Amino acid sequence: MALSSVLLTTGCGSSEENGRDAKATAAVPTGFPITVDNCGVKTTYDRPPSRVVTIHQHPAELMLALGLKDRMVGTAFPDSAVLPELKKDYEAIPELAKREPSFEKILDAEPDFVYGGYGSAFAENEGRSRKAFADAGIDTYLNREYCGKKQVTMEDTYDEIRTIGKVFGVPGRADKLVADLEGRVGKATGKVEGEPEVPVFVYDSGDKSAFTAGGKSLGTELIRLAGGENVFADLDDVFGDVSWEQVVERRPEVIAIYDYAGAGSVEEKEKFLLSQSALADVPAIRNKRFVVLPLTATLVGIRSAYAVDDLARGLHPESFR
Repeated sequence: MALSSVLLTTGCGSSEENGRDAKATAAVPTGFPITVDNCGVKTTYDRPPSRVVTIHQHPAELMLALGLKDRMVGTAFPDSAVLPELKKDYEAIPELAKREPSFEKILDAEPDFVYGGYGSAFAENEGRSRKAFADAGIDTYLNREYCGKKQVTMEDTYDEIRTIGKVFGVPGRADKLVADLEGRVGKATGKVEGEPEVPVFVYDSGDKSAFTAGGKSLGTELIRLAGGENVFADLDDVFGDVSWEQVVERRPEVIAIYDYAGAGSVEEKEKFLLSQSALADVPAIRNKRFVVLPLTATLVGIRSAYAVDDLARGLHPESFR
């Protein structure tokens, strides 16, 4: 992080005056103040936040990938196994709750910044609205996938990383991370360039109906980059319910199973799908073509570039031989 230097002079003015000058200089880090518009909430930062609580796993991993472990005082709601290279740092940070912590629990950690991954991080009906945090003197940031304005793309992922890098005074680290992720995506898309698009159905969960990724989700973009097409890209939301009849009608050739805690194991999900007689003629079911993705890999965060590669290998295995 680039902070402005504090120059202490001697022999000119009183020590008290020098102390005031030093304090004033130290109060304004290089590149600050900055103003960020996040989902319609404008926040001005005079300095980088120093005590951060993340709600949901993907914001936590993004923070750790930027080398910001020392700013983190609490995490919450782990979805999947943490990336191996981040596991040690993640486990060193207090876990406030297995799901979204209460407003009071978050306040106990004395944060100056709360970074939420899903819209539920700031659920007004549970007392965690962004206004409630603002009234308590705490800044907030919501993952841009839940701003609800448009389809999310990989550019949003890169912008998210750069914005967080700017807020925390580490833009160089953010640029380096983005360059690495862009390189990973470029290699995967290059492998499947020119291949026919494979129809893909995302199965998140559900039995009476299917909870799936809609057109506004990053998942739709990841599937496209990997040489596929989300058969429910016309669903005008990040996630939503569809009927099994609709799944049958759209004849997906591959099913991408989202894996995360609390929604049944991958094995249970596959067994359920294969046991449904109504799905027997769906090409993906008939050929048992499944691709498994950790839910955190399908969200705006550092894992999405890895997901493009995993999906591309599942959709076009012949391109990777």
